[in-house]
Amino acid sequence: MVGEVVLGGAEGRHAATVRRLREGERVDLTDGAGRVAECTVAAVAKDALRLSVHRVYEVPAPEPRIVVVQGLPKGERGELAVEMMTEAGVDVIVPWAAARCVTQWKAERGAKALARWRATAREAGKQSRRFHLPQVTELATTAGVAGLLAGASAAVVLHEEAETPLSGLPMPDKGDIVLVVGPEGGITPEELDRFRASGAVAALLGPTVLRTSTAGLAAAAVLSSRTGRW
Repeated sequence: MVGEVVLGGAEGRHAATVRRLREGERVDLTDGAGRVAECTVAAVAKDALRLSVHRVYEVPAPEPRIVVVQGLPKGERGELAVEMMTEAGVDVIVPWAAARCVTQWKAERGAKALARWRATAREAGKQSRRFHLPQVTELATTAGVAGLLAGASAAVVLHEEAETPLSGLPMPDKGDIVLVVGPEGGITPEELDRFRASGAVAALLGPTVLRTSTAGLAAAAVLSSRTGRW
């Protein structure tokens, strides 16, 4: 045994009162960046657990990284998109203020929306037992997205008029795959031209048109399968 640690605070209360973990059950603690402590419950208090740590190890980050640029969806669909992409293993989620976004993140409203996205990613990461939690970046402009695409190992824009299927594109072994998902109103011709000028390829996800909140999940599944992450 490596030692003991007390899990308190919100996590300890949740484990003790909601999950109702009991002595002898296994618990894995992680810092969200790949470091894991394999533990068992030694004792349970009202709002905390005392854990016996058996070993500590590192889980390598998956390669290549999957970065999804998500055009801001309406209402709670943004949080749904973040939840599903986190469960599917997306590494970085970039909220994007596209020209046709109905939702606008401005001032305090934007800060609160970003906080909800980050909280959703954290909770979904714990639920799906990820040792590398996804990063949710600050809101990106179209210029910022173009910069991400220019530096990617593979740059893709989902577009319903594209002829090349996403499943048929060559994929790198390392680096970043940056994938752009447009908002409900779609990507403007000007945005598409700018992204193509930055090295992106337009690709078709499938024969049906998905909502912006589900397209990232479906695309992440395709990319994970193509790259051997799944």
